[in-house]
Amino acid sequence: MSQQTFNPTQELSEEVEANRKADHPINPLFLNRWSPRSYADRVVSEEDLLTVLEAARWAPSARNGQPWRFVLAKTEEQLQTFRELVLPSNRLWADQAPVLIALASYKLWDDGQPNRFHAFDTAAAWQALALQASLLGLSTRAIASFDQEKARTALNVPDDYEVHLIIALGYKGDAGSVHENYRELEKPNARRSLSDSIIEGKWAAPQA
Repeated sequence: MSQQTFNPTQELSEEVEANRKADHPINPLFLNRWSPRSYADRVVSEEDLLTVLEAARWAPSARNGQPWRFVLAKTEEQLQTFRELVLPSNRLWADQAPVLIALASYKLWDDGQPNRFHAFDTAAAWQALALQASLLGLSTRAIASFDQEKARTALNVPDDYEVHLIIALGYKGDAGSVHENYRELEKPNARRSLSDSIIEGKWAAPQA
């Protein structure tokens, strides 16, 4: 299925169709978005990068606080700084990504009071970013295994911000190019049944 004719909002990719099945009807976009570790040797245009971030900009947030911030690594010097924050096991694949984005959030309201929704809202921005990337034929994968304290120093992160993730962004590469440690995992994963996530009314009382 060629990139030119494939529409992620209208049909499932072959690899997704082989590995994922929704319990109820949803737009194919939600199934087609998954998190590959393979990245092609292909530059992400500035226009596409800004489109991805623009989608994240419009995520919902409490009191329209918009706590998210995106620290970008695009040049080789910037990328090397980010790579050194990532734990070695993830560098086996993350070093191939042409763009890395540190996702941070401002922990306070404008009046200086703590914003307990900052991480929740920033997660919504991450979801919007990932879906828009998928619409453009780009792949994303969030990296949680990085040195947060080292990141704070290397990226000059102020004390009232928290760095949550480093996001790898780029065009999906050939699955065979992934390090052998991850090759068998290079496919869309499934989800538990929706019914296992729904609680009607309230949780059942614990058994005596």
